[in-house]
Amino acid sequence: MIRWRTGMVQSVRREWRGAVELDVLVDGALTVALAYTDLVGRPEPGEEVLLNTTAAAMGLGTGGYALVIAVPGRFPADPSGPGHLVKARYTPTQAIVPGVDEQDSPHHALLAAASSLSGMPVVIADLHSALPAIVAGALATRSAARIAYVMTDGAALPIAFSRTVAGLSPWLTGTVTAGQAFGGDLEAVTVHTALLAARHVLGADLTVVTQGPGNLGTGTPWGFSGVQAGDVANAAAVLGGRVVGALRISDSDPRERHHAVSHHSTTAFGRVALAGLDLVTPAGLPESLAAQVKADLAGQPERNRVVEVPTDGLDAALRASPVPLSTMGRGLDEDYAYFLAAAAAGRHAASLAS
Repeated sequence: MIRWRTGMVQSVRREWRGAVELDVLVDGALTVALAYTDLVGRPEPGEEVLLNTTAAAMGLGTGGYALVIAVPGRFPADPSGPGHLVKARYTPTQAIVPGVDEQDSPHHALLAAASSLSGMPVVIADLHSALPAIVAGALATRSAARIAYVMTDGAALPIAFSRTVAGLSPWLTGTVTAGQAFGGDLEAVTVHTALLAARHVLGADLTVVTQGPGNLGTGTPWGFSGVQAGDVANAAAVLGGRVVGALRISDSDPRERHHAVSHHSTTAFGRVALAGLDLVTPAGLPESLAAQVKADLAGQPERNRVVEVPTDGLDAALRASPVPLSTMGRGLDEDYAYFLAAAAAGRHAASLAS
């Protein structure tokens, strides 16, 4: 299940909050490796590292790094301070973190009493790549909006894996990692308390929820990690949020099941989500694509409301993103409808925010 290797760090390629990307010599060849500094410290050139090279050997896309498990010659200091939540539980690198909702948290009493999002808009997407476009659309509509990001545990567990989140930090009020995911500004046991923390601790006007990078799909109707978006919609609805679905729309994806409105969106929002939500389509799509989107959404249950949102100004907002826009290896101009739809969902949520 795991390919174990040792290697010698040759150089640091780049780093961002919580992570450092390395060139490591493994079995006579250079391999790109990733170390989470909060877990293993910061490996330096010349140091030996213990690696999990399985993903690199398989040639995986998003997660195709060798991962540093330890720097055997220099362990980080023992943790100190508060924290009782265990994330990535019962794996060899399980981490103890301070939970926003645990008994020792200064926010425990607040979250013990909180039961409602008080109408806060919650934008949900099944792919992590939608996050910067949603945020761009929201800020283009309401520049002073306080936006929180909740990362679920459907894909990458460490939020430090996401260079997108690191680059968006000036635009975000804060981040919350829910379930087994870890490394956010706040840690929560469930999506429910993560949403409540976004509203009542971070003071968010609206919250965006996606899984981390590394969506898993099997080409079967139910076997994809983005199905979790429907569960998030249920949580947001139960807590009195105004739920907005960011549709996965594309005329560039070569796979039929993801052309126009992806079956991931229609399944998660139409079949898993049991309370009504707003499904946002952007105005100005090419005529043939717009017609197919309309047809794809015609089978949605009556509880879901399809909302067409004007897109004036969104192109400029997308092009001003502080992080590169990319989904499945396609950039803004290569999959324009996808990013425009996400930005429109952000705009709609911002218009709902009180």
